[in-house]
Amino acid sequence: MSRRQIIEAALVYTGGGFQERAQVEIDEQGEIAQVGPALGEPTRRLPNQALLPGMVNAHSHAFQRGLRGSGESFPAGAGSFWSWREAMYELVSEMDADSAYDLSHMAFSEMRDAGITSVGEFHYLHHEHDRGGFRLDEAILAAARDSGIRIVLLQTMYSAGGIGKELAGGQRRFRIDNVDDYWKQLDTLAALLSGPNQSLGVVAHSVRAVSADDLVSLHAEAVRRGLVFHTHLEEQRQEIESCVEAYGMTPMAFICERLQIDERFTAVHCTHTDPAEMERYLECGGNVCICPLTEANLGDGIADVPGIRDADGVICVGTDSNARLCMTEELRWLEYVQRLDGEVRGVITDDKGDCASALWEIGTINGARSLGLNTGEIKPGKAADLIAVDLDAPCMAGASPSTLLGAFIFGAGAGAIESTCVGGEWRESAT
Repeated sequence: MSRRQIIEAALVYTGGGFQERAQVEIDEQGEIAQVGPALGEPTRRLPNQALLPGMVNAHSHAFQRGLRGSGESFPAGAGSFWSWREAMYELVSEMDADSAYDLSHMAFSEMRDAGITSVGEFHYLHHEHDRGGFRLDEAILAAARDSGIRIVLLQTMYSAGGIGKELAGGQRRFRIDNVDDYWKQLDTLAALLSGPNQSLGVVAHSVRAVSADDLVSLHAEAVRRGLVFHTHLEEQRQEIESCVEAYGMTPMAFICERLQIDERFTAVHCTHTDPAEMERYLECGGNVCICPLTEANLGDGIADVPGIRDADGVICVGTDSNARLCMTEELRWLEYVQRLDGEVRGVITDDKGDCASALWEIGTINGARSLGLNTGEIKPGKAADLIAVDLDAPCMAGASPSTLLGAFIFGAGAGAIESTCVGGEWRESAT
């Protein structure tokens, strides 16, 4: 439980812009009770700081933080996602519960310092060895608890090494053989959650890693339980070709044909999705999670963001492999990649033509929707997940209230973040 607090900041972002010298009241449950002037004697003053909602990271593989700097030399010539995957399997072979905890705690703490207050942890590395046991699931929850980040553990089913193929090598440590075993472990994890900052979601890793029948069954039960459902989708052309060969349709066509898509469904990447199939998916209410820095690092390709936006689709962002943890950089590169691809500026804008506010919604409100979280905004009833930006930081010099959000997204990083708050609990940034 939190204590009642009144936070006073030089500026508070309330969605339409910044209010000067506004106050935010946080109740004992760690939720925002009121926002406005003169609510009472401040318990925490943030002079020369701007208060914004915490950013939401909708897609992370925390253990891959251990790959940072690896796989960046190519003595045999150009690499690909598939050659990078071999380096990832090498890391997997060395992982135990202690190292999984250490890497995840490192990643989650770095996320907090970068202004990420919530993370969707797309977790598929379950076992310490080939014989099973789910100690690594518990290590992830412990690391999130100890770093103070809000987590949706997106528990991942991974039962095949490709469509119709057995698991091999490091993949065996991802194994959940059937949906009954999956739900048994999810129910076990539900009893281990540490308070309101931890919750669960459901994942089929991909159409290549889960059989068609299991994917349909898994999703149906997730819908029945009211849980969010995530899956990797059409990140690689090879995945699409294999799916067409096996099922006579693309992965996107498959999920639209066989699943009950709604706003709780998130497709991650979609870098090679047919526009007509994407439009069909979006009409059902599904979300698209794009991970600009990882997709660039792996050479995945470029998602059709203009097409998604034209269809009124909901985009969120994730840090995926965590080779770089900076959400403002993810957001600006979401826009910059499209500028480079289309040779035009201002691809992602709101109804007033403003790019910064549209990107900020993607990094907060849309991420919260994807993860089923009551956060992403500073308004009564929302969780008190906040970040304080230092207006005296060199990268913020010269910014006015009207340009502040743009200056933060396009010109700043973790160094501008003074502190963060999750559910009313504050943490000073290490940067």
